[in-house]
Amino acid sequence: MAADFLARIQQSPALCDGAMGTLLYAKGVFINRCYDELNLSQPDLIRGIHHEYLQAGAEIIETNTFGANAFRLARHSLADKVHDINYAGARLAREAAKSFDVWVAGSVGPLGTRIEPLGKTSFEEARQAFQEQIAALVEGGVDLLILETFGYLEELHQAMLAARDVGGKLPLIAQVTIDEDGNCLDGSDPETFAPRLEEWGAQVIGCNCSVGPVAMLEAIERVRAVTSLPLSAQPNAGIPRSVEGRNIYLCSPEYMASYARKFVASGVRVVGGCCGTTPDHIRVMKSALRVGEARGKTAASRPVSSAAAPAATPAQPLEQRSLMGAKLARGEFVTMVEIVPPKGTDIVKELEGARFLKSVGVDAVNIPDSPRASARMGNQALSLLIQREAGIETILHYTCRDRNVLCIQSDLLGAAAVGIKNLICITGDPPKMGNYPDATAVFDVDSIGLVNIVHNLNRGLDIGGNSIGTGTSFVIGVGANPGHTDLDEEIRRFEYKVAAGGEYAVTQPVFDVRLLETFLRRIEQFRIPIVAGIWPLVSVRNAEFMKNELRVSVPDSILERMQRAATPQAAREEGVAIAREMLVAVRSTVQGAQISAPLGRYSSAIDVLEALGTKSSASA
Repeated sequence: MAADFLARIQQSPALCDGAMGTLLYAKGVFINRCYDELNLSQPDLIRGIHHEYLQAGAEIIETNTFGANAFRLARHSLADKVHDINYAGARLAREAAKSFDVWVAGSVGPLGTRIEPLGKTSFEEARQAFQEQIAALVEGGVDLLILETFGYLEELHQAMLAARDVGGKLPLIAQVTIDEDGNCLDGSDPETFAPRLEEWGAQVIGCNCSVGPVAMLEAIERVRAVTSLPLSAQPNAGIPRSVEGRNIYLCSPEYMASYARKFVASGVRVVGGCCGTTPDHIRVMKSALRVGEARGKTAASRPVSSAAAPAATPAQPLEQRSLMGAKLARGEFVTMVEIVPPKGTDIVKELEGARFLKSVGVDAVNIPDSPRASARMGNQALSLLIQREAGIETILHYTCRDRNVLCIQSDLLGAAAVGIKNLICITGDPPKMGNYPDATAVFDVDSIGLVNIVHNLNRGLDIGGNSIGTGTSFVIGVGANPGHTDLDEEIRRFEYKVAAGGEYAVTQPVFDVRLLETFLRRIEQFRIPIVAGIWPLVSVRNAEFMKNELRVSVPDSILERMQRAATPQAAREEGVAIAREMLVAVRSTVQGAQISAPLGRYSSAIDVLEALGTKSSASA
């Protein structure tokens, strides 16, 4: 029967089933349950839902395995059940379908984790996870595979490769999820994703989930213009609306049925429904398609146009992007001092500090992004104000904590437009560290993925590889921790950051020169300019906090020196002395220094820099 599938849908469209999760929720299964595991613990419930869709007229039923991969199952401590859950899901659907002339499709969704280049999961790891799931579905007897709800093309590519590795010649449907403009989460538009999916070997391509029938039809019409492959469409039953605390999908079965006919008229050969779609919707859609078949053949496919993938443009040379970039390119030593944004809106102290730092020859000021997850003025606004009012370049810390990938791209384009040139890309402190521990974090990507995004923007491409016109001109900095407890992991991630496009690195505060030297030796094969973090301690408590709570390597000898200070003033002086020693010790091995200014004491930072013999004495 599987071999006949592609020939069958060329003759007439096939009707797929609707949502599984919607019905499970309606039957009292809470959303915090692992729906895929129900294949093992409540098989009769899953088998019954398959029967409901079959009796409604579905010609394709999908296995209850959308999230049954090792990454998603691990959240429920079920990573060792990948084979059992998928095999059971396939067998349940197979058993339900035995009295019907229908196809069983193995449902495979995204991993629920970012893969390279936007995340730490490698292509190989992703592909292996998909192989494990798909192999069990094939063993369970599915007729075809539906890869669905993918927002990132590269992840879908790995799933398609896995399907070919272990799925043999099973028909392959590849579906992306889109926004109201027809774009994937990675920014790929229909003119981009359709040719790529065809090139990668999909036999049916289409869209599912996220949007209702109207937006999906518009996207499908654009897909039809660039490919002659059979298409699929499984929209949600409209956009969910909150009614008395519940998300309700309001599209009626009749409305969905009217769009089923429109999809078929646009060249769709597999039509069904996603979230909010029930057997009632499928029943009415079935009747509508029968009427459509009786009226004649569907519209012919429109001619295919070849759309070449947008080409990246060369990034602007480093020395032309900013004053700091020029110094880095020339191999000169750069100096920067940290200015922490205020907790309110009064920036008088910060502006005065920036003017003072410029007057004594500091190259740039470094603006962190709500450090230690504290709520402070946005650092992008402060960076702009300092550049405009104080006339000194800023280095913007940019974190992944509070922003999804769409916001990241929007923020960075805005920063480029207002003249911010220098970045440090970091993952960001989790909210539980801060003064609002119940706040939620985003972490759509980590620092490696963020560097990839910025690198692409510099080359004139968005996160989906689409052209944005003139590229941005950021100098891309990254973080490094020479004192990390797992140095092998830190080196591995640092190499990834460099490969992604990192152009200089700022280290955690250095209190142990030997650790920095070891780190520098380990990164020699992928060395970029290193800026050493230097922190003038202000008290023994400050030193203990750095060591025990921020996990910075602070030797006992440093703690003892701070403890011997008899007064607060003596402790601050000792902290400056230690910082000066660290700066002198690392001067010949690094290409810059970032000096922190605890409690906003910018004069202390300059006292440290005077150890280089190039900064004049001043006070602020």
